[in-house]
Amino acid sequence: MSERHYRYGQFSNEHLKRSKKGLELFNDQFYWECHEVFEDLWKEDVADHARYVWWAVIQVAAAMIHYRDGKESGARGLIKKAKEKFAKCEELGVETKIMYRYLDWEELKSLVRKVPAEPKLSDFKALFHFRFKCVEEISPCP
Repeated sequence: MSERHYRYGQFSNEHLKRSKKGLELFNDQFYWECHEVFEDLWKEDVADHARYVWWAVIQVAAAMIHYRDGKESGARGLIKKAKEKFAKCEELGVETKIMYRYLDWEELKSLVRKVPAEPKLSDFKALFHFRFKCVEEISPCP
């Protein structure tokens, strides 16, 4: 299925290309910088439901900052918000094959949802080790 077959509001090849830098930063555990890159994209696309993908990754990245800093409360609050964004992506029909292929969306979603409602810091360990596997295959925006 090509990009032009996706309806507005679904995550497309264009969204993916714009995501490359943020994904690389996430993989390198530069979570704050990843958050900043995705926040800029999120702010640009106020009317596009696909922005919930970026919002989910922003909140996962912010939760990982808190996890790394040993701040259980902050990590807990942000992962709860991330779960809400994943649910919103499903509700709005944002998800596409592109996300499952290049964002390892099913794995990421599963790791986020496995974090219990009242987590301990150790509950974030698997998520902290998550990496987007196909980033090098993404062509950046020109």
